[in-house]
Amino acid sequence: MKIDKRHLLNYSILIPYLILSVVGLIIVYSTTSANQIQRGANPFRPVISQSAFWIVSLAAIFIIYRMRLSFLRSSQVVMGAIWVEIILLIASRFFPTVNGAHGWITFGGLSLQPAEYLKLVIIWFLAHKFARIQGDIRTYDYQALTKGHFLPHHFNDWRVVSVLLLGLVASLPDLGNATIIGLEIIIMITVSGIGFRWFSVALTGLVAGAGALLGTIAIFGVDVVSNIPGIGYVAKRFSAFFNPFEDVTNAGHQLANSYYAMSNGGWLGLGLGNSIEKNGYLPEAHTDFAFSIVIEELGLIGASLILAILFFLILRIIVVGIRARNTFNSMMALGIAGMLLIQTFVNVGGISGLIPATGVTFPFLSQGGSSLLIISIGIAFVLNIDANEKREILREEIERTAFDAEKE
Repeated sequence: MKIDKRHLLNYSILIPYLILSVVGLIIVYSTTSANQIQRGANPFRPVISQSAFWIVSLAAIFIIYRMRLSFLRSSQVVMGAIWVEIILLIASRFFPTVNGAHGWITFGGLSLQPAEYLKLVIIWFLAHKFARIQGDIRTYDYQALTKGHFLPHHFNDWRVVSVLLLGLVASLPDLGNATIIGLEIIIMITVSGIGFRWFSVALTGLVAGAGALLGTIAIFGVDVVSNIPGIGYVAKRFSAFFNPFEDVTNAGHQLANSYYAMSNGGWLGLGLGNSIEKNGYLPEAHTDFAFSIVIEELGLIGASLILAILFFLILRIIVVGIRARNTFNSMMALGIAGMLLIQTFVNVGGISGLIPATGVTFPFLSQGGSSLLIISIGIAFVLNIDANEKREILREEIERTAFDAEKE
């Protein structure tokens, strides 16, 4: 019996996605219109561009939802996506820098950020790889992931591919996306089925590395560390993390004005469109620090409501991953939930001074078509996975009912 997937759509995921997307369009207009007016440009241009990406995103959701999961699990399709990412990341080096990084490929009025798409592609790749060796993981634990070799023996080894892609992003340099992708890799290793102690080891190493960098800057000073090639800009961001008001006109300018924005907002906010900081005071108010403007305009209560909807969406995706009986489906859903959770934590942590700012956008609310499109594709994967899991359960129940009827 054929069961149409249209009747299995998970509205507890789709509706929060739609709400956040619409709210995001409103916030994009609010955070960009003032600057557009000051430049004498069309104030609706950024939101029109974002709306165009959202329409493409809705079309992508429809197409991916109708696809067979067997096609999405195909080795040729997954490795094809990996090779496309490698080519695009290398090609981006030959385009002009944006905010000091080479992460963008531009075609006329359109732009593409390969690192954004890698956030989902790396989850897809690792879910595919780890799902194929579940029997070995249950027997040999972490050794199944390394095939018993400390160093990889071929290019297709997940460690080689992961390090290569992570290195390409870091070399742009794109610290924010490299951090998110690195954390995603740790999450995928954790949900692969290996012992939990390995997650503790990875987390300890990550915290120790960040602590060592902070300690080095604290001991030798940002002026010394900033002269080291390749990490100078990182040192400045860590310096602002210590005390943004010591260098409020340079390294600490963004974080200090982010504090001002959140302080201005209070509990209820200044009102939608009434932000002070977006009028030339807070750089990147439409991207990295969009949530600071949300707090300033909608207050802590309004911002908390948006966070609640986003966390509800993430929670529903986690539920899909936990309930999934297919290993690939489970890891894919959990990885996508992890992607959204990490990006939210890194952004909110950066704008509030909880962690050093890394230039990561806030999901849905920050201007950026690539970010919105990749989140939408991730949502499409989850909706497809959930529908297929439900269909398999319904099919088994129908077959069981038919079998019981025949016995009677």
